[in-house]
Amino acid sequence: MALYQRLKRQILSKIILVRVFLTLLLLSGFLAFWFLVIKPLSRTSSSSLPSHSNRTNFAILGISGGQHEGRDLTDTLIFVSIDQSTGDTVLLTIPRDLWIPSLRAKINTAYHYGEKRQPGGGLILAKSALSEVLDQPVDFALLIDFSGFIQAIDAIGGIDITIDRAFIDSKFPIPGKENDPCDTCRYETVNFSAGLQHLDGATALKFVRSRNADGDEGTDFARSQRQTKVIRAFEKKFLFYLPKLKQIFDQSIITDIPPDTYFSLAKLGFKSTRKNPRAFAISEPLVYNPPVSAAQDYQWILLSQDDNFSSLASYVKNLLTLPIK
Repeated sequence: MALYQRLKRQILSKIILVRVFLTLLLLSGFLAFWFLVIKPLSRTSSSSLPSHSNRTNFAILGISGGQHEGRDLTDTLIFVSIDQSTGDTVLLTIPRDLWIPSLRAKINTAYHYGEKRQPGGGLILAKSALSEVLDQPVDFALLIDFSGFIQAIDAIGGIDITIDRAFIDSKFPIPGKENDPCDTCRYETVNFSAGLQHLDGATALKFVRSRNADGDEGTDFARSQRQTKVIRAFEKKFLFYLPKLKQIFDQSIITDIPPDTYFSLAKLGFKSTRKNPRAFAISEPLVYNPPVSAAQDYQWILLSQDDNFSSLASYVKNLLTLPIK
């Protein structure tokens, strides 16, 4: 029994970090549950978080994982900034095809090339590229392997979700075929019916990642609601599967956040759940798709409107300084 309790405490101390950032990635409000473990954590040492105009900034990176080509391309990139006083949270989605002149590559390759240079360099280069684009410091990064998300859902026996509205997404990307020149070969059609559904890991991932459905379900707001449903369904079961989940999280989460900031981070995350996050995405006219040329190695890319990121920097600065209503 003592061994189980010790293992449980170790797992919860690991998961509290995962919970704060995975929740931000999924735009849900379920983080507060994790703070049932705040009291035991309060006996540990803590360190203050970096602050820039009273904000701490993070990079949330998602990779598909597995063994296929492109498994370490960060096709999900989210800049997260949290005000330490108010808990105001800004989430800004970065397009994976944004061209970074200093890398002579798309931004979603930064982690890949950083790791090729030296083990552990992926997060450093990814943060550097993001900071170059937004002209904002990036304090910490969290890399999430989506194959770990699938394994975690499967490990608890799947989840039960009540789907409010049926939807069809005919352009859901097939893992491993992101660069297939045949457009129709790159996508599959996913179909979700309304009502109570039991989802395994792979299906749950499609449910939360779908972004090309027709109608209201194709909006970021609807996607956020779906993601919240999945997290809350997972929440109801995960405590019964802690030993299985610890190994999965250890294998699917990479971060540069030092352990002595966990408690400060947890308090910041709890404060951020008291307000709805403000979610944005970089899109036209801030970026545009130029004609394919040798200048970008004949790749399909996106360029900043002014080609030097100044407009993006101004846009982000305004987001972070807007008065909160």
